[in-house]
Amino acid sequence: MKPENRWWVILFAIGAVLLIARWFVLPGGFGRAYVRAVPQAVDAEHPDGQWVVYEQATMADYLEAERTNPDQSVYAPSPSRTLGTWIAAFLTLFVLSFVIRDNPLYKIAESIFIGVSAAYWMVTGFWDTIVPNLLGKLAPGLLRNWAVPGLGDDQHPELAYLIPLILGIMLLWRLSPVGGWISRWPMAFIIGTFCGLRLMSFLHADFLTQIRNTIVSLYVVDDGGGFDAWQSLKNLILVVGVLCCLVYFFFSLEHKGVVGNTARVGIWFLMITFGAAFGYTVMGRIALLAIRIEFLMDDWLWLIDPTNKRLLADAAGFFLPLFGMG
Repeated sequence: MKPENRWWVILFAIGAVLLIARWFVLPGGFGRAYVRAVPQAVDAEHPDGQWVVYEQATMADYLEAERTNPDQSVYAPSPSRTLGTWIAAFLTLFVLSFVIRDNPLYKIAESIFIGVSAAYWMVTGFWDTIVPNLLGKLAPGLLRNWAVPGLGDDQHPELAYLIPLILGIMLLWRLSPVGGWISRWPMAFIIGTFCGLRLMSFLHADFLTQIRNTIVSLYVVDDGGGFDAWQSLKNLILVVGVLCCLVYFFFSLEHKGVVGNTARVGIWFLMITFGAAFGYTVMGRIALLAIRIEFLMDDWLWLIDPTNKRLLADAAGFFLPLFGMG
């Protein structure tokens, strides 16, 4: 085992020991989910009476409600949410174990994530796209009685949607061991149509918009009629940066002399832009990591939620005397 991996193993082992100790010391353990029953008003869809929505609650709320009224039924433990919290916590730790090396636990979490994501988007695509946009156009009466009660009564079958139905069936032909070439026709149609539609949208939304935003005044006047030096400087930097970047991509002239110096300035603008974009991406990934760490510390271990301070104080009262503190 490499030395750097050994330290990670020691860190995970220490974390496991602290985890076990925390479970036996903290009253009620940790990682348990609680819900609060919130009755909803009666409407036409529920003529028999009230129905209940269960909102997330904390253990402190549950203990306080039990202390006030032992027969209360508003707050209650949620076994399903507790199981989900523990599964999510262990899968998060499995993913973080990749810092040691590629291991079976990481592969398990990776496979589960990919499989669940694919299944989720398949079901979402079926109910949000195929059902309303295809089946709802071909057989609105059948769909109204089966899956979409709110479908308009004035909607009639549109046989033109048989074309996308046939193309979809041809696309699935790729899964067949014979005649896989049939799927190339709908694939070519989809790619060609998508490129044509997106070309016009990108042309208007990106290309023309960038040109329009570059056409700015180099002499800006503020609301009081005076010269706005700061805004004028920003506009000047914008125009100079765009022109220098365009010169860098202009290859009809050799990049020497004035053209070469201008192209080098364009390189600086490009590198600053790429660096800012990369930094933004890194910050986005760090934000995702922070969310998972917050989940582990708050929803699972109860180290952040201020409503559990009393529970943490009880745990501290056990640990501190062991180290001669407290």
